Amino acid sequence: MQQDMFNGTDPMHQFFQWNETMWSEMQRSRLGDNPVSQALSDVNAEDLKVFYQAVSTNPMRLLDMQMQWWQGQLAICQNSMIKTLDNSTESLVADPPGDRRFKHQSWKDDPHFDFMRQSYLHFAKSLADMLEVIEGVPESVRQRLSFTFRQTINALAPTNFIWSNPELLQRTLQEKGANLVKGVELFQEDLAASADLLKIRMTRQAAFTLGKDLATTPGEVVFRNDIFELIQYTASTETVHQTPLLVIPPFINKFYILDLKEQNSLVSWLRDQGHTVFIMSWRNPSKAQASTGFQDLIHSGTMEAIRVIEQITAEKEVNAIGYCIGGTLLASTMALYAARRMKPRVKSATFLTTLLDFTQPGEVGVFINDPVVSAIEQMSEAQGFFDGRQMAVTFSLLRENSLYWNYYIDNYLKGEEPSDFDILYWNSDSTNLSATCASFLLRELYLNNRLSQPGQVKVGNFGIDLGKVKTPSYFLSTKEDHIALWDATFSGSRLLGADTTLVLGESGHVAGVVNPPHKNKYGYWLSDADYDNAEQWLASAKREAGSWWTHWQQWVSPYLGDKTVPARAPGSDAFPSLMPAPGQYVQQTLPVEE
Repeated sequence: MQQDMFNGTDPMHQFFQWNETMWSEMQRSRLGDNPVSQALSDVNAEDLKVFYQAVSTNPMRLLDMQMQWWQGQLAICQNSMIKTLDNSTESLVADPPGDRRFKHQSWKDDPHFDFMRQSYLHFAKSLADMLEVIEGVPESVRQRLSFTFRQTINALAPTNFIWSNPELLQRTLQEKGANLVKGVELFQEDLAASADLLKIRMTRQAAFTLGKDLATTPGEVVFRNDIFELIQYTASTETVHQTPLLVIPPFINKFYILDLKEQNSLVSWLRDQGHTVFIMSWRNPSKAQASTGFQDLIHSGTMEAIRVIEQITAEKEVNAIGYCIGGTLLASTMALYAARRMKPRVKSATFLTTLLDFTQPGEVGVFINDPVVSAIEQMSEAQGFFDGRQMAVTFSLLRENSLYWNYYIDNYLKGEEPSDFDILYWNSDSTNLSATCASFLLRELYLNNRLSQPGQVKVGNFGIDLGKVKTPSYFLSTKEDHIALWDATFSGSRLLGADTTLVLGESGHVAGVVNPPHKNKYGYWLSDADYDNAEQWLASAKREAGSWWTHWQQWVSPYLGDKTVPARAPGSDAFPSLMPAPGQYVQQTLPVEE
């Protein structure tokens, strides 16, 4: 098929036909054919019905918006005609801030492509504006439609087609279609490696080897059960702080986001500060773990890790860091200790981009409604797990132009394999979520927000109450986080009955956390003033240069113990080394084979 693709009398026609076929097939694969896609379609249809009803009650508003679009389009036509005669004429429509789709110079210099670019951007903005100004649309419906409109508009961008993208058109002609042949190969490989949704590669799968290029901090797996492995890292200092440190990564990702290359590794930096560092490496569940639930992640996960650390170090308390949903798990664990009237076992708690109050679930909220959650539950129950590849595509579509369509263009239309990038390699290294845990996470936490309601989440026979948690806490949020909105994470901190320190880092959910001090890249804001809302807090906050890592080290100092002790070797007689870090569970790839 590939050899004959460009044979014929009209290669240009074949180029365009191939692109249309590729785009259509990609769209089908991107949207999937499963109960979740059907539920999303049904919800979208209902939302559009609500929108049309709102429009029908105020037709003059719609007419006004149409007139504004038409006047703007006429101005673009005039501008384009003038530019044909005088190429120095400035365009009327500028690229939106941060939009890199139209960076090739031909989009500005060539009047034909400049007209296409301006018309597209003008229409996209007009559609978004119309959705904002139409009255009578519930906010939840408006948010979902905004996402739907954005996805549709960006899928139809002229940059995504050979015939309307000057850079692709020139390249395809110069290479006589060789770029498309390579693109077909990459597309077929990605399709074979995907679940129901097309997962476009963001980096070469052979780019890194765990334990060699990433997750290289020396340590040993000192415990393993059916839920997680516990890694204890070798000390890099002669003495260490008395209180050990437990890091709880999200159970929907692999732990090595906190142990990338040595120069980016939070784990490596922590041990250089004198901490005895333990980290949990979650098992990648298959159908055999379908019944593993959130309470199992507490009982056989975090609580078990703390028990093992106590046995190894003879210390009855730990300092703990929970990242994203790992922080939600940490807070729930501490609340269970309180409900059972046990000693807290956690001396200080650090929450990195963690939601405890799910009232504002971020952009992922467009998927959080009963029909979609029910469809995910149905599909997960049939499989025994929620496929991590589907989760990865979902999160990519929250930033579709920088995490999806750009790779579609580069990989399939330019025929280029992406560059090697450690964070994107981790992002593509997906993990599953057990069916039981996926249902609890989506329905009880995201949809019903039960964790914010005392006693509504039960672990065994105990209803947990975050207000009973008295452990001093450090909340790091990040300003550009679209997964855990910073004002939502700050709001969740108020659910704890503890003294909290609020810190707002620059950048987003990952880059704002993985922020080594030596790079001096992103700063952070601090404020201890009372506030009614997030904007008021930010107005009173002072920006500090440098990484939050060093600020956190100062904050945690009072909880490190009364003395330092000789560096601890990994493991003990009761818990000998099972294998070197990064261990066995992190090596599991999708689909997981038992």
